[in-house]
Amino acid sequence: MRTDSNVLQLFAALFIRFASFLAKAGAVLAVLLMAGMTLHVILEIILRAFFSTSTFVLDEFVGYGVAAMTFMALGYTFESNTLIRVNFILTKVHSRLGRQIIEIFCVSAALVLTSYIALYFWKSVARNIDRGSTSETIAAVPLWIPEAFVLLGLAIFIIQMLAYIVRVVSGQPLLSEQD
Repeated sequence: MRTDSNVLQLFAALFIRFASFLAKAGAVLAVLLMAGMTLHVILEIILRAFFSTSTFVLDEFVGYGVAAMTFMALGYTFESNTLIRVNFILTKVHSRLGRQIIEIFCVSAALVLTSYIALYFWKSVARNIDRGSTSETIAAVPLWIPEAFVLLGLAIFIIQMLAYIVRVVSGQPLLSEQD
């Protein structure tokens, strides 16, 4: 028979695995976007060098790709402890409980700010879909598409931060202990 503690531990483990899966999927998508941008640059070079023409959208698509790539990889960089973190306060705290409290506070603050930004992007994506807004370039890209990639990356990051709070509360190692 499962106790409440076992059920909570199972929930924590499943949620952390789900968040990890999403973070890795976001990182894979970021890599695919990088590959797509690289192929586009190569195509542009070939078109300009041999055919005196262009796709005329390289700057726009690379800009969208860099933004999407950056946000899609955010959750993975947090999970793998490669996101830049300032730990000068944590290095002074030697109590595990003290470190846990500081970690939860800092991640919660980042979670609130990121959620606010995600809400802004949610509203912007919805507004651009409603209005049918497109870029003012030859490609006329619906503006909700690049914004949706940023929103998706923020959502993955939010889930990853929630999973980290679950990790800390359930007594698993802190990111600051993995240095």
